Amino acid sequence: MVFIVVGLIHTFLPSARWLMVHVFALGALANSVMLWSQHFTERFLRAIVPADRRRGQLMRIGVLNAAIVVTIVGMLADLWTVTLIGAVLVGTALAWHALALLTQILRAHRAGGPAPSGPVWFYVASALMLPLGAGLGATIAHGPSEPWYSRFLVAHQAVNLLGFIGLAAAGTLFWLAPRLLGFAGDHDPSADGAEAGPAARPPRPALVLTAMLAGITALTASALAGITALAVIGAVVILLGWAGLPAALWAARPPRPWTVPSVYAAGSVTAALVWLLGALIGLAVILASGVESAGRFPALTVPLLVGFGAQLLFGVMTYLLPALMGGGGPVSRAGWARMDLWAGWRLIVINGGLLMWITPLPSWTKVFASALAMVGLVLFLPAMILGARAAMGVRRAQAAAAQAASTDHGDQGGQDDGAGDRPATDPVPAPDAAPARAGLGVQAAVGLACLALVAALGVSIGGPASTGDAAGGVTPTGRTVEVDIEAEDMRFTPDRIEVDAGDEVVLHVTNADDQVHDLVLESGQDTGRLSPGQSATLDVGVVGRDLNGWCSIAGHRQQGMVFAIDVRGGADGGAAESGHGTAGAGAPDSIAPAEVLAALGRDPGPDFEPVDAHVEPAPAGRTHEYTFEVTEVPGEYAPGLEQVQWTYNGGPVGPTLRGRIGDVFEVTLVNNGTMGHSIDFHAGQNAPDEVMRTIEPGESLVYRFTARRAGAWLYHCSTEPMTAHIAAGMFGAVIIDPDDLAPADAEFALVQSEGYLGAPGGEVDAGKARADEPDLLMFNGYALQYVHRPLTVRTGERVRIWVVDAGPNRSTAFHVIGGQFDTVFKDGAYLVRPGRPGAGGSQVLDIAPGQGGVVELEFDEPGTYPFVTHHMADAERGAQGLIHVTE
Repeated sequence: MVFIVVGLIHTFLPSARWLMVHVFALGALANSVMLWSQHFTERFLRAIVPADRRRGQLMRIGVLNAAIVVTIVGMLADLWTVTLIGAVLVGTALAWHALALLTQILRAHRAGGPAPSGPVWFYVASALMLPLGAGLGATIAHGPSEPWYSRFLVAHQAVNLLGFIGLAAAGTLFWLAPRLLGFAGDHDPSADGAEAGPAARPPRPALVLTAMLAGITALTASALAGITALAVIGAVVILLGWAGLPAALWAARPPRPWTVPSVYAAGSVTAALVWLLGALIGLAVILASGVESAGRFPALTVPLLVGFGAQLLFGVMTYLLPALMGGGGPVSRAGWARMDLWAGWRLIVINGGLLMWITPLPSWTKVFASALAMVGLVLFLPAMILGARAAMGVRRAQAAAAQAASTDHGDQGGQDDGAGDRPATDPVPAPDAAPARAGLGVQAAVGLACLALVAALGVSIGGPASTGDAAGGVTPTGRTVEVDIEAEDMRFTPDRIEVDAGDEVVLHVTNADDQVHDLVLESGQDTGRLSPGQSATLDVGVVGRDLNGWCSIAGHRQQGMVFAIDVRGGADGGAAESGHGTAGAGAPDSIAPAEVLAALGRDPGPDFEPVDAHVEPAPAGRTHEYTFEVTEVPGEYAPGLEQVQWTYNGGPVGPTLRGRIGDVFEVTLVNNGTMGHSIDFHAGQNAPDEVMRTIEPGESLVYRFTARRAGAWLYHCSTEPMTAHIAAGMFGAVIIDPDDLAPADAEFALVQSEGYLGAPGGEVDAGKARADEPDLLMFNGYALQYVHRPLTVRTGERVRIWVVDAGPNRSTAFHVIGGQFDTVFKDGAYLVRPGRPGAGGSQVLDIAPGQGGVVELEFDEPGTYPFVTHHMADAERGAQGLIHVTE
């Protein structure tokens, strides 16, 4: 249930993209590994665990679950220290578990018990994997830069998914698979003869374990070292180890006929192995392109965790729960019959839905298919309840029959009434599974129909993948042209292809960059947004005219991410004249200049709240921690001029930070947007490689810097194109006080920026930003807001105004009409200071984009004093405000 709830959280909270993965992997799978490995080890060793050691098992489970909670809290709150503590506790719990298993093995050996079988050593090796995997996970959470991020990610998932989960699964399957598939005659794992039978111990489990350990070690070490060839070899060795398991099981199958006790258990486990083998093949292929490019390894997470992990868990549980209730075969068969509820339908929709999820289908089709697969998984819960009730019903009937027989013999007083030959327990028939199995074909057909329905529904909602007017009535040639395209460095490679009129065109698009891209064609098809490493296929269909394409993420098209299909012998669709590669190619319809002027003349209304320009003194302490959440939200730049703004913490300008020389700032950047973003603090001196790197949606990083010099400093997004990201609202100010800063009665911070308006309600017009053609100039992200809501001070007060020019293109000449500056601080020095004989003053603070400064003045008379940039065309575009001075 927690897994389902977290799935819903993940749907509505993009920052929790990995939350569902970790809740399921740690919460469901880690607990299952710890519980069942302990149970099976006791069975294999025929050991009776004393009560005091049983308390130790409960303590380990408690530590593990407390550690899981701490880890998840740390991930949600983006607190690396908390995440680290949780990871250490998770590793401690599993290391403790491994030590306990080894201790049991030694005790059994000293007591003359049976030698530990192969599965026990799988469990020990599995438990020893998670401490290393948890440490690698904590390192990833700290936010290493590339190539280390990709290296740690591959190592982390190799150790956790293929090591911790994979080894435990392999050990269990060596014993359980013969019973699941009907190879072994004894289906009761609690029986003393559980190890008996021709298939109970397939040959050479040690060989499989050795191969898996060797492959995991090679893959982990080579990933961290960046050795591609060895990483591929490691993945292949793991694959061979897993391939050896079903081969050994099949070779050891009995010659007599066999029957499957539970259809769902056998089918789910078999499907899990197929998904695992497919994922391992995919992993080897991905690694062959380089360890550093293996950031694409997360694409295998769903096949491994859901296709393999979840299906294996549910399949094993389907078998074990009835088998462990005691009472022999009738009880188990009753439980299995009920837990096979709609087994054929569940297996089809789960595996078909996952297959549709990982294939390049329309996004709504993926949504519906994944929801259908989730329904199939969730049906395990009612099936489990029904199975438990059926099994317990048979047990109660057995107990009642035994009690009746005992009472009957007691009442006879030793006299024979003709019933002396009655058995001690009347046979209690278990429900027959034959009718359910007879309907498997119907169930499978219904499952396939459901998959076809969600596919059609997804296409109807998301729009069919039609070719629009691309064909232009041309006669098809029957030829298909397939082209591989890579998106990287703000370019498509190739960015132009030639085909003959009537050819069918199929584009295989891969995002080889470190930020999100897409490819949109004017005929209507698009790839959807592709994260780094993701791929999609566009079936353009038959083409009869030239076609243009581009990346639709704001600013990327203007940076040169354009694509063209030139059709020989077809109608001229304008690709050659499209402005291919130019800054303004295909810019969206923008808000008209007349509408901008009209908006500047409107009143925002009585409910309008301006950005608070007041600046508080520097906070106490020498270390200041902040969290900046990147969002892309609707906003406006003037009354009625609505645009989507890209923000730090949701406002039209980012928070103003303040401190003193020597203070340490630690800013956690969380990307909850839909594209890559970053941050660059001019107040710090840091190598940009790591802290200023672009992070993708759902990722975070910690930017830590020490303020070494005073001034008014800019911070902004440094993701390309910077003109678009800054103009869309991703900027703010950091104030570092000079050591000799005198007190002031009122302090304000004003950040000047430009607005480049796209279509109404749309995003920034990156073409205008690149061409330096602003529609608006603003202080603190909203044109004329301090005209509508003036700043207020009193006569005789010392007023300090910190000014930063965010640009991205225009400088400012900050001027207060009717006032004079007696203090000017710019570029680390005072240009004007009061109190000196013959001291002069200043009328303008001139700063370029990316600069900042501070001015001070006093007002002798009450009144209303405008402040403007003295670049008057920009002032008339909105860069002005009022200071209302009272007595």
